[in-house]
Amino acid sequence: MIKLFKVKEKQREIAENANGKTPVKKQSAGELRLHRDISELNLQKTCTISFPNGKDDLMNFEVTVRPDEGYYLGGTFMFTFQVSPMYPHEAPKVKCKTKVYHPNIDLEGNVCLNILREDWKPVLNINTIIYGLFHLFTQPNYEDPLNHDAAAVLRDNPKMFESNVRRAMSGGYVGQTLFPRCM
Repeated sequence: MIKLFKVKEKQREIAENANGKTPVKKQSAGELRLHRDISELNLQKTCTISFPNGKDDLMNFEVTVRPDEGYYLGGTFMFTFQVSPMYPHEAPKVKCKTKVYHPNIDLEGNVCLNILREDWKPVLNINTIIYGLFHLFTQPNYEDPLNHDAAAVLRDNPKMFESNVRRAMSGGYVGQTLFPRCM
C-alpha cells in the first residue's frame, strides 16, 4: 500500500513536469509553523524584519531593533535568525551582527536570552523572541552575563556603564575593544 502512494505521487510529479509546472517543494512542519508565526507578527514600531535571501527562504532572516528608551536609546542593532526544520521543538539560532557593549551579548554576537536556551518551549514563537531581544536593550541583565566585564560595570557603576555604552555606540573604544558606530 505504501508503494502505491509513492507510485501515484511520482505519476503526479511527472504529469506536473509535463504540463510545464515546476514541482512544488513540500514544506516541513517547522516551515509551516514559521510561516504562520511570521504572518501573525505583531512587532513594536522599533523592530523590523527583513529577508535578505528573499521570501522563499523564510528559515533565515534578520531583525533590526532600535531601542526607544534606556541605555541603548538611538542605537540600531541587527540580529540574524536561523530556524531549524525542527522548529518549534528547537529554538532558532540568534546572533547579533552589530558589535555591542552589552552584558548579555558577547563580542562574537552570541546572545544570552533564557528563552533561546533552557526556557525554550514549542508554544513560544518568533514574536516572543523579538520581544525578548528588545527587552535586553531596555533592561540589560548583569546576573546572567556573556560579557562579564560589561556586567560588572553595570552592577557596580551604572553611570560608568552608561558612559561606556554611549562611547561604544558612537564608534569608540571601551577598554581595548573598538566598537563600530551604531547610532
